[in-house]
Amino acid sequence: MNQISVIIPAINEADRILRAINRSWEAGVDEVIVVDGGSDDQTVAIAESGNAKVLEGPLGRAVQQNLGAQHARGEILLFLHADNWLAPSVGAQIRECLIRDDVLGGAFRQRIEANGFLYRMLEKGNAARVRWRGLPYGDQAIFMRRETFERLGGFPATKLLEDLLLMRAFRRLSSPMLLPGPVYVHPRRWQRHGVVRQTLKNWFLLSAHALGVAPDRLARLYPMHH
Repeated sequence: MNQISVIIPAINEADRILRAINRSWEAGVDEVIVVDGGSDDQTVAIAESGNAKVLEGPLGRAVQQNLGAQHARGEILLFLHADNWLAPSVGAQIRECLIRDDVLGGAFRQRIEANGFLYRMLEKGNAARVRWRGLPYGDQAIFMRRETFERLGGFPATKLLEDLLLMRAFRRLSSPMLLPGPVYVHPRRWQRHGVVRQTLKNWFLLSAHALGVAPDRLARLYPMHH
């Protein structure tokens, strides 16, 4: 049976990291790795209390996730944001879909943990992006076979849009599967800025990148997003 390693990049996530870890274990994974980017709160101690393997490395979601992948023992890598958590059936869903040799990876439908029509529209829109464009983002819990991840060279070492760049390369090899999940998503970034404002900001970043603006330059306009 394929082993699943969950890799969680973190920075100052003491309030949420244990939920991400515990729900991963409950989802039937074989390993949970937290890669800390220099937290000055209790993130590391709490992660260790949850029986996660804790690594410490440079700050940056791409480099943290790549470091976790290097130390993971699983044949399947799942990249989980620290403020997200997995449904109990996720491990079984992954193993079932990867029985097919032509399936190399995918992501999950989301459940944003807030009430309101706009949040449901975000969920539907993000699922449609995976189905029609083959581009899941990091908060959809991207997973893939280790050999595929290594073939693609891991996440590009950029300060922003590392998930988009990786999945653009991935879809040249295979269409990502969209599994029912769900992956639960904390609504903090939408609550902090407002759903419409945050969505417009995301569209601006994607449009600027499409016009040739480098991700590292765009990162100056976008605060740390762990």
